[in-house]
Amino acid sequence: MKYSRLIPRIGLALALGGLVTALPASAQRMDKKMSRMEMEKKMSEWPKASRMAAMAMMEKYGSPMEMTRSMAMWGKTGQWKRTIIYDKEVQHDFPAAHTDVMQQFIDMRVPTAMFDDLAAFDGSVVVNRTNGEMSARCDMEAANFLALNLAYEIIEGKRTPDDARRMYGEQITAKKAGRPAPYTERLTFTVPMGGTADPDKPLMMDKMGKGQ
Repeated sequence: MKYSRLIPRIGLALALGGLVTALPASAQRMDKKMSRMEMEKKMSEWPKASRMAAMAMMEKYGSPMEMTRSMAMWGKTGQWKRTIIYDKEVQHDFPAAHTDVMQQFIDMRVPTAMFDDLAAFDGSVVVNRTNGEMSARCDMEAANFLALNLAYEIIEGKRTPDDARRMYGEQITAKKAGRPAPYTERLTFTVPMGGTADPDKPLMMDKMGKGQ
């Protein structure tokens, strides 16, 4: 290779290397497997519920895709589009007192007429209309499966919010007693794979660039 051709390549490599090292280490994408010990060190100041949720995710799905001081994120794992575990707890007293630390997402276009019913069912079921996503927040994956399975049945008109709350309690009780609780084991419906976003409609026509 001629020297004149080598110089630009060296310059590009140095520039890219500088870009990577300029990012905070805590915010860089995790290109290698993180050991349990390394994760525990990063989570040393996290609340117990967050640490337990993160360890359960790692044991089932492997290391997170990204991790910072305040959160750990997994990309596509199993039926989930994305999973985020936070270092902050949010108190949630349904169906019993616990804290929400883990949010798990799927693609889902939810009719706006169903928003109030979902909120009445469980305040930790979150709908993002623009992104076309629905998520559930709790402290364990089984509860998020349960919440979204029941949310889907509300959307489909199979359950009222009150009936869904009753079923939630029954399934959680069964799981804790070691009895079959299928709603806590997996998502029981076919999860959409994209195509669920709703960009809405413009309120006003854009007049930029038209000389007006």
